[in-house]
Amino acid sequence: MRTFDYSPFYRATVGFDRVFNLLDSVAGQPSTNGYPPYNIEKSGDNDYRIVMAVAGFAEAELNVTQKENELLVTGQTSANGADEKQYLYRGIAGRNFERRFQLADHVKVVGAKLSNGLLTIELQREIPEEKKARAIPVVADAQPALTH
Repeated sequence: MRTFDYSPFYRATVGFDRVFNLLDSVAGQPSTNGYPPYNIEKSGDNDYRIVMAVAGFAEAELNVTQKENELLVTGQTSANGADEKQYLYRGIAGRNFERRFQLADHVKVVGAKLSNGLLTIELQREIPEEKKARAIPVVADAQPALTH
């Protein structure tokens, strides 16, 4: 019997539960290697946060881009070979990376900041008024009173 682990698909999504759209979009992407590690947090009803561990990267070496429903985060190290250090042990990865996240409809990036080796990307879902649920008032049909 064959089992499928869909947890990698759910880790890279923010703000929606439409499994079929998710599977269609992820099917064409190569698998990721898990670098850099990240967390996805829900900070409010329509607010989300992606926190990525990018130790060793400067602000100028990171790029955050949103195109339609895809968020792309890239890191390009600018280390040159002239001042290359000799490491006895290198536990902090400093390699280039590219991480993609599928965003739900109406989710947009509202900010990104780098602090203490963590890149924090703030996301917000803004549902248009015409797509929000609205209450429809129910009124009783006024019937004439019976007279004798």
